[in-house]
Amino acid sequence: MFQHHIQTVAQLYVRFNAQDIDGVLESLDENVEWANAMEGGHEHGHEAVKAYWTRQFAMVRPVVTPKDYSQSHSGDVVVQVEQRIYDLDGRPLEGEQEHELRNRTVQHTFRMKDGKVVRFDVG
Repeated sequence: MFQHHIQTVAQLYVRFNAQDIDGVLESLDENVEWANAMEGGHEHGHEAVKAYWTRQFAMVRPVVTPKDYSQSHSGDVVVQVEQRIYDLDGRPLEGEQEHELRNRTVQHTFRMKDGKVVRFDVG
């Protein structure tokens, strides 16, 4: 079962990097709690997540590359990712930004239920 969760999460990264919002939403529970890494807090449900990503993609082009997958004690999928942030023309961001998105390695945690993501956190 855990391998299936990893496959689901790996596909989420492919779709996210392609800015395929609807494709990502297919793997999220309708009532998903999704970390808002740009502004803080969590977005709740498909419409809120879609609105968040629409705002984000209008400002920057994030690319997240999974480097390592593991399982937490509670069964969550934990992913170490390399996060790179680009401007709308594809140039790496430099200097201070008005948002919290930065080039760095971060930990993503996905809680799964019935094959769907029910909660996403950035650590």
